[in-house]
Amino acid sequence: MAVSFNKIPSNIRVPLFYAEVDNSLAGIYTQNLRALLIGQRLSSGTVAEAVPTVVATADQAKKYFGKGSSLARMVEGFRRNNLSTEIVAIALDDAGSAVKATGQIAFTGTATEAGTISAYIGGQRVQVGVSVGSTAAQLATALTAAIEATTSLPVNAEATSGDVDLTAKHGGTIGNQIDIRMNYRGTLGGEVTPAGISVAVTAMADGATDPDIADAIAAMGDEDYEYIVIPWTDTTTLDAIKEEMNDTAGRWSYVRQLFGHVFAAKAGTSSALDTFGDGRNDPHVSVFGYYDSPTPAYEAAAMIAGSAGGALSIDPARPLQTLEVVGFLSPPDVSKFVFAEKQTLLNSGISTLTHLNGTTRIERCVTTYQKNAFGETDISYLDVTTLATLAYILRSMRSRITQKFPRHKLANDGTRFGDGQAIVTPAIIRAELVALYSELENIGLVENIEAFKANLIVERNATDPNRLDVVYPPDLINQLRVFAVLAQFRLQYDEAA
Repeated sequence: MAVSFNKIPSNIRVPLFYAEVDNSLAGIYTQNLRALLIGQRLSSGTVAEAVPTVVATADQAKKYFGKGSSLARMVEGFRRNNLSTEIVAIALDDAGSAVKATGQIAFTGTATEAGTISAYIGGQRVQVGVSVGSTAAQLATALTAAIEATTSLPVNAEATSGDVDLTAKHGGTIGNQIDIRMNYRGTLGGEVTPAGISVAVTAMADGATDPDIADAIAAMGDEDYEYIVIPWTDTTTLDAIKEEMNDTAGRWSYVRQLFGHVFAAKAGTSSALDTFGDGRNDPHVSVFGYYDSPTPAYEAAAMIAGSAGGALSIDPARPLQTLEVVGFLSPPDVSKFVFAEKQTLLNSGISTLTHLNGTTRIERCVTTYQKNAFGETDISYLDVTTLATLAYILRSMRSRITQKFPRHKLANDGTRFGDGQAIVTPAIIRAELVALYSELENIGLVENIEAFKANLIVERNATDPNRLDVVYPPDLINQLRVFAVLAQFRLQYDEAA
């Protein structure tokens, strides 16, 4: 009997027709790439701490994690940029010893003209009307009421005389990220403080002690999450994430094969971000740097991940440059990083954004990996597309092998066996890998198939007769990132002889 059946035995005597179905040759590789958002919840949320929860909409997130919670606002930011990727959220409670950040909006004077007060809190506008004769105390009371009525805001407010005292809803450093400013859109946007009134803003500060991300990492288990968003960029959190993602025993290890990439954002001056980036070296984390935007870093990270994740899910090798980050409020012109600053940041492992005419876009998404184990400069994991493409290739190879050869026997090349036998040889596997490479080349993920075939090695292990060893050398497709032109002009070409 040559054919290897999976279920039909060879000793059937009862007539007549028997059929079993085998899907090993029918599989078409597809990816279900999910996003994981980690953040803080409020006590008003209905989902308990450290419970992975599928969240479809921003309204669901408000119910699950509390209105104004960092996690609810992160889900909203992600969804504004990506409607299709499945979101799983893991919420953490504030640390027991957490301190909440505080800030203030202080009014003085009496209005001599009618108008509108436009306050931006964490990038969200709150407005109150002003009448001639409105006092500072009246405006403080009105703005406080408007803030408290806008339950999606990340702060609570209390009026004291002419002051609006603001307190972050969450304890921890995340409250320090909440930007407070007046009239973000300025005169051209119709935002001007009425005459007679002066406003002074005290930035949110003094929030301390964040949750331990270890609880969220434990809750992740061995589930697949391709785009992981974290709201904190302190050393403790990033070191814990680095360990979870690493190639030795983490998500990129040969044992777990979960892959994925982490997105974060950090606001600061170019020099502060440069120093921060020099202290990191992780191929599985991207940190976007910016300065003086009203958008909090935890929301920016979710927005960027939503935009990037949507594009990478379609094609992991296409560069992310020019992708719009919907909802991100651009910094003032004087606060935008110039070329020299962005060049320095990219060399320090900090990803960059562009801001033009009120629209923010991804400029380049790099990882924080900069040096090899010997401390030498190494660009092998510079761009996130490299990791995303490798993950796609490895998953597709795993799918192909496990789908087509799940219960096969292994023999040497040249073994004479009947057609239909569930047997593979190194040559058969080699042919399968070359065929897969051709498919990957056709969809634009790899190139140079002849070089690939010349360097591909498939052989039986010298000490384990049940094992095949493979050296798989893909030439990953590259990206058009720099277009350099030498404009070698003439005032007049010589006439032809």
